[in-house]
Amino acid sequence: MGRYLFRLPDVGEGVAEAEIVVWHVKPGDVVKEDQSLVDVMTDKATVDMTAPVDGVVTAIHGEIGAMLSVGSVLVELAVEGQGNAEADIVVDAVPAAPAPSPEPGPAASDPLPPPAPSPPPSSPAKPAVFAARAEGDAPLASPATRARAFARGVALQFVPGTGPGGRITPDDLDAYLASDGAAAVGDVRYAARDGVNDTKIIGLRRKIAEKMQEAKRRIPHIAYVEEADVTELEKLRQDLNAHRKPDQPKLTLLPFFMQALVRALPDFPQINARYDDDAGVLHAYDGIHIGIATQTPGGLMVPVVRHAESRDIWGLAAEVARVTAAARDGTAARGDLSGSTITITSLGTLGGIATTPVINHPEVAIIGPNKIVERPVVDGSFVTVRKMMNLSSSFDHRIVDGYDAALFVQRLKRLIEHPALLFMD
Repeated sequence: MGRYLFRLPDVGEGVAEAEIVVWHVKPGDVVKEDQSLVDVMTDKATVDMTAPVDGVVTAIHGEIGAMLSVGSVLVELAVEGQGNAEADIVVDAVPAAPAPSPEPGPAASDPLPPPAPSPPPSSPAKPAVFAARAEGDAPLASPATRARAFARGVALQFVPGTGPGGRITPDDLDAYLASDGAAAVGDVRYAARDGVNDTKIIGLRRKIAEKMQEAKRRIPHIAYVEEADVTELEKLRQDLNAHRKPDQPKLTLLPFFMQALVRALPDFPQINARYDDDAGVLHAYDGIHIGIATQTPGGLMVPVVRHAESRDIWGLAAEVARVTAAARDGTAARGDLSGSTITITSLGTLGGIATTPVINHPEVAIIGPNKIVERPVVDGSFVTVRKMMNLSSSFDHRIVDGYDAALFVQRLKRLIEHPALLFMD
């Protein structure tokens, strides 16, 4: 039998290290070529590492959440033949995760475990649980007793009264407080909770945290919010959906906003850009590559619709559906998750009144449509109901002046409010 060392390969695009996200094997497992060994996450995507040969796993290196550099040993395998490593090579890597013990108890040669500590003396029994009043049966108490109960955070509904007619006396309140409320009459609404749940932030959530921290630390944000009347846009969207062909995707508002960006950005090249602040260089792009902030089971991801300028409204909708679905089910390629030049983020019906979206570094702008609400709007001498939406945005103030940011959003507003302009040359 030989020894095979499977090392973290160079996954390209300048990636120097990766994080261990999920182990699919453990020591002792028999694996076949191309079988999944471990998932690792780079700053680009999650990558499934598969076995290059058949063998038996003898050791795995690195706990979940550990960062390993390219070239580090991930898995050791016992293989037929010579393998790729001599038996006396010492691997400099994270210690292997221990294999689960096959026996439920200690071996005969193991030292006996220390005796369990004696249980603490039993605590005095608490008073019996009080009985709550029937629903709608208001508690009786003097103003002074009510004020004292309010100051102590006690709901008098659950305090038994021994006074005339069930009136709650000061002594009744003292007895209730001395009993810790007896778990609030079995009602957990008022039970104190002291638990602390610790969760290690790893994988995609850690990448999101790092990206957000980097963006807020490096980019001085300027926020701008404008309202837009989307009544006509909604009419157009609904009509197009009602008459679409069987092979055409259903249209949401998102492709229309993307089309508006395609129309507006050529006049604002400094906004369709990525800023390398280390080198002091702004890369302004002719192609428009729109990131779509997408909520996935693991957290926020930003798949990219490339060359939006080359697609019609149906093509934009189809590509949005493709890349967001791939992000959600974990099949997105690295190219689908990088290279955006501007990002749209939307919470749909949860969009709220306004947001202050965080720029997707190293981009310089992000657009955030909010939810649509019907509001009365003054139209000349009349008041009419219109579908209104607030359009939130953030810009890198090092690159985009407030005046230019306002001009850009006003251009988007005009295109959205007069959707025929989206299709005019």
